[in-house]
Amino acid sequence: MKNAPWARALLVALATGLLSAASVQAENKGSLSMVTGGITSQPIGHYEFCQKYQSECDIRSKLTPPPRVTEYGWKVIHDINKEVNSTIVAMTDLEVYGRDEVWEYPTTAGDCEDFVLLKRRKLMERGFAVSDLLITVVRKPDGEGHAVLTLRTNEGDFILDNLSDEVKLWTNTTYTYLKRQASFNTGRWVSIEDGRDVLVGALR
Repeated sequence: MKNAPWARALLVALATGLLSAASVQAENKGSLSMVTGGITSQPIGHYEFCQKYQSECDIRSKLTPPPRVTEYGWKVIHDINKEVNSTIVAMTDLEVYGRDEVWEYPTTAGDCEDFVLLKRRKLMERGFAVSDLLITVVRKPDGEGHAVLTLRTNEGDFILDNLSDEVKLWTNTTYTYLKRQASFNTGRWVSIEDGRDVLVGALR
C-alpha cells in the first residue's frame, strides 16, 4: 500500500492531461467558425447591387447557432459549387460589363462576386437559410482581392470558391479573411478576425 500516494498522483496527472487535451479539442472545434468583429464598410459593388435588388439587402435574421447539415445537404452544396464553377466562364467585370465592380447574377460569364451570388441564390432555393450564406471578401496570397461564399455549419465555416471545386473549411484555405455579410442583416457587413496563425502556433 506504500505506493498508493504515487498511484493516486499518477491518476490525477493522467486525468488532468485528458482534461487538458479535451479542452484543446473543444477550443479547436470552436475555432472552426470565424470570429467576427464590429460593423464595417460595405463593398461598393454590394452597395450598388443593393440599389438594384433592395429586397435582398434588408433581410434580418435572429442570431442562431450554425445549423447541422445532413449528408444530402452536403451533396447539394458540393453539386452547386461544382455546377456553377463549370457553367459560368470566369471573366472580369470590365470584359463583361465594360466597367469595374459590377455585382450581378451571371448568365454565362462573370467574376468571383457573380459566382458567389449565383451559388448563394441556388442554395437558398434549395432551403438553406440566408443567414448561413454569407458573401465574404478575402485577400489571396498574392495580395489580390477575391470574393467567396461562406457557409455556416455546426462543423465550422466552409468556403465555396470559383477557384476550386472542393468545398473547404475556411482554415484550410490560403486566404486572409477581411469581412463578410452579417448573419443578422444581409445589408450589413462585419469584420473578420483571422486568428489562424495564432491557433496553429498554439497547437504546435
